[in-house]
Amino acid sequence: MDLATKRCDSLMKLQGKAMVAIAKPMKTKEITEAFARFAAGNPHPVTELDAPNPYCLLVAIVLSAQATDVSVNKATTPLFATVDSPEKMVQLGEEGLKTYIRTIGLFNSKAKNVIALSQQLLDEHGGAVPHTAEALEALPGVGRKTANVWRNCVLGEPTIAVDTHVFRVANRMGLCSEKTPLGVELALLKKIPAQFMQHAHHWLILHGRYVCKARLPECPRCAVRDLCGYKAKTLA
Repeated sequence: MDLATKRCDSLMKLQGKAMVAIAKPMKTKEITEAFARFAAGNPHPVTELDAPNPYCLLVAIVLSAQATDVSVNKATTPLFATVDSPEKMVQLGEEGLKTYIRTIGLFNSKAKNVIALSQQLLDEHGGAVPHTAEALEALPGVGRKTANVWRNCVLGEPTIAVDTHVFRVANRMGLCSEKTPLGVELALLKKIPAQFMQHAHHWLILHGRYVCKARLPECPRCAVRDLCGYKAKTLA
């Protein structure tokens, strides 16, 4: 597990201890209605990471650990304009990559991982990104969340990728009451209706990013506030 993933998981575990029991558990019919509303408001959500191809998207997801999509896009727009394949990334090299991504947190370890995973793609997969979770997670810098995001965005698989937004929103709303990212993922896989699973993690990410914010959720403009089990809803 890379440093960024370790830090992210540690942060979520601390949040989990603080957030358990702050919400009334949502009933099955409430969960179904909540996701129906998310779907009505945004039928086809997509990642906010900009990438010209599946390989570049994998790199962008790796870089996004403990960083905002906005900051990653600013760094990768000029990078991907010329470096859009494992071959070109290996040729660029670790020091060359750092010149593009030094504005992103943990850029030293991330540059090392991106070059290593690019070389591994060339050595073991003919330069293509593998499709199985096991093969993806065997790549340097690629953990469970990164693999789930890539498989969902590229392959359309109904995976649940638990980042800090998904972790917070799921516990806060009462979708689950879990202290670890894996616990949240497994709980959501059981509770979210199958017809909503493909886009579920995107809806939760976007909800957490723009409405159900970490420090102060904007409950008055929340589309699911009457269904949500959060006990301390904001009034304004």
